Amino acid sequence: MTSKNPTNNLVNKGRGAISQRDSRYSEHQREQFNDGWHQDSEQVERTQKTQVSFETPKTLISHNQSPDVPFEQSINPYRGCEHGCIYCFARPTHAYLDLSPGLDFETKLTAKRDAAETLRKQLLSPHYQCKPIALGANTDPYQPIERRYHITRDILLVLQELNHPCTITTKSALVERDIDIIADMAKRSLIHVNLSFTTLDPILSRQLEPRASSPKRRLQTITTLRNSDIPVNILLAPVIPVLTDPEMETILKAISTSGAQSVDYILLRLPLELVDLFTEWLQKHYPDKENHVIQQIRQTRQGKHNDASFEHRGSGQGHFAEMIRQRFRLARKKYKLAQPLPTLDCELFRPHPVQIDLF
Repeated sequence: MTSKNPTNNLVNKGRGAISQRDSRYSEHQREQFNDGWHQDSEQVERTQKTQVSFETPKTLISHNQSPDVPFEQSINPYRGCEHGCIYCFARPTHAYLDLSPGLDFETKLTAKRDAAETLRKQLLSPHYQCKPIALGANTDPYQPIERRYHITRDILLVLQELNHPCTITTKSALVERDIDIIADMAKRSLIHVNLSFTTLDPILSRQLEPRASSPKRRLQTITTLRNSDIPVNILLAPVIPVLTDPEMETILKAISTSGAQSVDYILLRLPLELVDLFTEWLQKHYPDKENHVIQQIRQTRQGKHNDASFEHRGSGQGHFAEMIRQRFRLARKKYKLAQPLPTLDCELFRPHPVQIDLF
């Protein structure tokens, strides 16, 4: 017989997803089967190794027209993310590669080879118009494999050389490695760093985002960046009803003490395959809270798991969503986290002129 929770006895060490859910584009949908070899109380520990493939894209900059997203251009040095955050809204994009949004998303990664040179060619085009570029709009530019491939650092070196403004969004202390570049760009109002927080609880953090920097380490990163006069904004993302929303005021106090200047938040939503993946994760780690969490999510999304409308997808609707808004507004004011960041300067962008040989 098929078990209702056939993965409950499986532990994927260092990974967020419990299973290898088929994507919505798969020709066949597989269902795991409990063959009875392991008792419900037993745990089978598995280690899923990271596999990295490479691509050389013709263009590197993606363009965005969503009115609720604060940037028009973005770069993602990698596809998939080794941090393994179970709540990541980008998981469903792995289906486009004919891979699972589950374990594949955090174990089968793609690195964009020669990204810096590809970017340089785009920026030197006579048709290019300078607008701030967001690094890490979809997956984290400082995920663990960046230590080996240095793609994000190489991209930053090009942006620094050409005086091109950008933002960085990450939940990794690895961003400190590039503080020499970032601090130099900050002097010319060319960069902001957005550091992402979900919880201050180290145990919950390790379950939610198993390969991301610990909350304590991220607080240290805020201080390190601010000591180098680098503008730092915090993204409280996502706020998860029942699990992390009680920490909101505590997190804002901690990031303020560490030196952050401003903060925003995003309420959790569950698009596409993320519904099953997150529900499965709840059944594994917090079975007693599963129904409450899911009910509260649906309450903020008009009875659904997801509302993709531009005006509501970040903050939700309904009484619970309004309560989160009010709590956030009051705490942000109390801890002085509404300081404006310097405007990114596009006027400094000076691409090197293309030399034409007339003889």
